[in-house]
Amino acid sequence: MNAPVSVPPVTGPGLPAVLPREATFDPADRAILARYWHPVALVGDIADKPLAVRLLDQRLVVYRADGEIVVASEFCAHRGVPLGQGTMARDAGPQGVICPYHGLRFGAGGRCVHVPAQPDRTIPAQFHLRAYPVELRHGLVWTCLDPVPDMSPSIPEMPHWDEPGFQQINCPPVDIAGFAGRQLEGFMDVAHFAFIHTATFADPANQAVPAYRPRRTDYGFEAEYWSTVGNYPAGAEHTGPAGFKWLRHFRCTPPFTATLVVHFPGEGRLAIMNAASPVSAGVTRMFAPIARNFDKDIPVADVHEFNARVFEEDRLMVETQQPTLLPLDPAAEVHLQADMSSMLYRRLLTEMGLKFSNAV
Repeated sequence: MNAPVSVPPVTGPGLPAVLPREATFDPADRAILARYWHPVALVGDIADKPLAVRLLDQRLVVYRADGEIVVASEFCAHRGVPLGQGTMARDAGPQGVICPYHGLRFGAGGRCVHVPAQPDRTIPAQFHLRAYPVELRHGLVWTCLDPVPDMSPSIPEMPHWDEPGFQQINCPPVDIAGFAGRQLEGFMDVAHFAFIHTATFADPANQAVPAYRPRRTDYGFEAEYWSTVGNYPAGAEHTGPAGFKWLRHFRCTPPFTATLVVHFPGEGRLAIMNAASPVSAGVTRMFAPIARNFDKDIPVADVHEFNARVFEEDRLMVETQQPTLLPLDPAAEVHLQADMSSMLYRRLLTEMGLKFSNAV
């Protein structure tokens, strides 16, 4: 297969002139990561108030205006007040977010559309917010801080999301005090089930990992393996036919997104995306769209609760790993045969030019 789509390493004059005030990423790493698409919010959470978010230490505001969702720099150019503290316009005037300090109003594309103190004067361009591109996919709001025409990779695909017969579910995002690379690698780890997830779905006596081999693709890599480890919740009335072999199919799109499709009995399919959004080098917001074609009568709240328990089991590990950043030197940690996906993931990150050697 072809090597995964990548963005050329950024060094020297390609680095941004001004980093965020709370910069935690190595500048060269951040410059590379800024050219990729990352999710920042659930589409359903962008409603009657502005939402303050962070991506790669950059403080952003997400809001609706004139039928579109806007992602822009959070601070008002006038006096630097964060617009996440503002309100949404509800009158007959231009729609958008209103700065709480002097009432400046920002609409579609981050443009300043009203200045109450001087309503009849032309608004200079420097009053506009810096807006970033927006794509709505898989129920998530995605943005890219430094898009490169014809070079920035596309948003990762979500298996089965748009297929007839599949239920679409978006779990509430989970904040993790750990690095996005560590979180994503844990999602693809198949050797920890019997030790970490025994309260949710795994069997503590079923510890062996069958042999598998990941394959490179044009987006990253994929890996599938057959196992007798079930995927029904612990204590469920049905666990599948005796001796059933579960197929788990992973697809990884670096830097921080992967999907898993679990093949259930009777043509059942469960697809989960793990999109680890790098808030900072030490904080990750994990988004998890789910698509399934069975058990659709189960309340969505129950699905949220079960997945929250699984995510919590993983969080307790990710937040305590050392070093905090994912080490890309193959000799930095020892590896199992079951870590083949992890080793290929780290290799692809290295080929992208990432180092993860230092946090600022």
